[in-house]
Amino acid sequence: MDVHFHDGAVSGIAAAIGEPARARMLYCLADGRARTSTELAIVAGVSPSTASVHLQRLTKQRLVQVFAQGKHRYYSLSGAAVANALEALSVLAGTPKDRFVPNTPHELRAARTCYDHIAGALGVGLHDRFTALGWLSKISDDRNNDCDVTSRGAKAFESLGIDIALTRKQRRRFAYACVDWSERRPHLGGALGADVLNLALKRKWVQQELDSRALRVTSLGRRELQSRFGLSLSAL
Repeated sequence: MDVHFHDGAVSGIAAAIGEPARARMLYCLADGRARTSTELAIVAGVSPSTASVHLQRLTKQRLVQVFAQGKHRYYSLSGAAVANALEALSVLAGTPKDRFVPNTPHELRAARTCYDHIAGALGVGLHDRFTALGWLSKISDDRNNDCDVTSRGAKAFESLGIDIALTRKQRRRFAYACVDWSERRPHLGGALGADVLNLALKRKWVQQELDSRALRVTSLGRRELQSRFGLSLSAL
């Protein structure tokens, strides 16, 4: 073991975590949801400019990652290893973590449209299941959070009636992880996300509420989403 290397690397990470404002930012992100620098500045109790400096330090130490979505830049923990380290420090410190509690109306938080794709808890759940099933893969070193379908995913989506080759030909982004504004975790956006919404509507898994972006998951939809994707919607 290279003691000198680990000494420098560990001390750099420890110093980054150890500053109170940065620690508050990290623990705020420990619930797996992404937030803007403005939101993290409020959590940390610092000015936006100071928050920007802190986030640069955390990014440099690879404790957080950032990606752009429209005019916003969202920050999240770099991975499970960072979350596990924070959890271990919480155990040592004996301090509880406050959980993120959305204030979005229940019907919109449960399931809704985001432009032309599924958002809310349903959208996030589908993105999680597509990833867990090995249908989606994140494009490495892509700051726009674009993703692609795997060979397994292509076959699975094709079996559902989604023409992946045709979807790729559309003059728009094929697929990307879109941060959900109520869940603060990604749902599937892009042309593929639109195809999934169209599929769900066509098969009557969901129904569009009148004069609202809210989607209602039907009893058929609950059964199909569970059997096809292993997605349990008991909380919706």
